[in-house]
Amino acid sequence: MAATLSLSEIENLTKFAEDLADLSGKTILPFFRRPIPVDNKLGVGGFDPVTQADRDAETSMRALIAKHFPTHGILGEEHGHAPGSAGLTWVLDPIDGTRAFVCGMAQWGTLIALNAGGRPILGVLDQPFLRERWISANGQTLFRRDGAPSRVLKTRECSELAHAVLSTTSPVGYFDEAEQHAFWSVSGRAKLTRFGGDCYAYGLLAMGFIDVIIEAGLKPWDIQALIPVIENAGGVVTDWTGKSAVEGGRVVACGDARLHAAVLEVLAAGL
Repeated sequence: MAATLSLSEIENLTKFAEDLADLSGKTILPFFRRPIPVDNKLGVGGFDPVTQADRDAETSMRALIAKHFPTHGILGEEHGHAPGSAGLTWVLDPIDGTRAFVCGMAQWGTLIALNAGGRPILGVLDQPFLRERWISANGQTLFRRDGAPSRVLKTRECSELAHAVLSTTSPVGYFDEAEQHAFWSVSGRAKLTRFGGDCYAYGLLAMGFIDVIIEAGLKPWDIQALIPVIENAGGVVTDWTGKSAVEGGRVVACGDARLHAAVLEVLAAGL
């Protein structure tokens, strides 16, 4: 059953989401740029890294949720789904961009969403090493860096693909052959293409530095926090057919709805 929440209740839950981000950051940072073991979830034939930082950060967030909101559900990348009875589910990705993390790069972040009735009603993207945070709820997306006052974000206007900056985490690692062909069809029409951003690229899209992000193979915890971050800054997030991206899969995020429509056309023609 979907929960009905007031604006003030969402505001309080958003503050709690920031508490979760604070806790996660404190747990993760002692591991960053240190020689730590890296496990492979896929085993022989693939590589999907996970570290103790991922596991410990999610464990700490789940414990805080259980303490303050024991009836809420939790869906996390590392420790699975714990259903609740309140119609609210926290969706957690402790380190989105673990590959970047283990390489010592800062293009990773903690993702925290609260899902009510099948849609995320708030989202937090936190980069604790850079002390940068995106907070989105109640119709706006805020950005805060290193304790400075928050500012409201707005995506930039870009209606034509020829003027667009395009990003994806990897042009090969997450796309099958047909998806690669469709992606390169878009990339060949864009002004500039950059790789490797993971969740951090979505923050830059909300800030107006990137115009379109194309991904595939995403899980719910990879995207749910980022949907409000983009949409409340004026952008659009869907799957490659224009439907909901809440469950992940193939995802397109754009800062301008006109560009989004154009990108969907090129993707459809390229598949």
